[in-house]
Amino acid sequence: MCPAHRLTATFAATTLAAAGLIVAATGPADAATCSRSYLPLPDPHCTPGVYNPDVTQSTIGSAICVSGWTATVRPPTSYTNALKTQGIADYGYADKNLSSYEEDHQIPLELGGSPRDPGNLWPEPYSGTKTATTKDGVETKLKNAVCKGTITLSAARTAIKNNWTTALSVTGIG
Repeated sequence: MCPAHRLTATFAATTLAAAGLIVAATGPADAATCSRSYLPLPDPHCTPGVYNPDVTQSTIGSAICVSGWTATVRPPTSYTNALKTQGIADYGYADKNLSSYEEDHQIPLELGGSPRDPGNLWPEPYSGTKTATTKDGVETKLKNAVCKGTITLSAARTAIKNNWTTALSVTGIG
């Protein structure tokens, strides 16, 4: 399913089921639609990454470079948990426990990623060698470099979108 329609379909199905108009589907319809073969990266077809149009090189001083700014745009868990639940099914993860994943922004908020676009959110596992926790450190280092003027916002976004595990070396930060 197209990432932009995941949330809409999930809420619609939940609403109809709550009203007793449909019964929740199980079985083949629950088959994975996103590939785990890209891990520790998201499937680019399911999570292509989306930018926040309000964050540009000229606005970083009043946005990402302001301490606490991401808290002003971060969506609440009441929003992201619905996406996380659907994403766990989309990726076919055997572990259905929400606490095993971070509903992560492919383009992080720290680099001006879209806060709410489903095409920028995916359930990133906390298990493995390169995890959601590891990526958080990369995001911070890239944001700090952008705010110091060491690299451009565009360079940081491109590097993390292409492959967060190599983003620091590609940009010369790590």
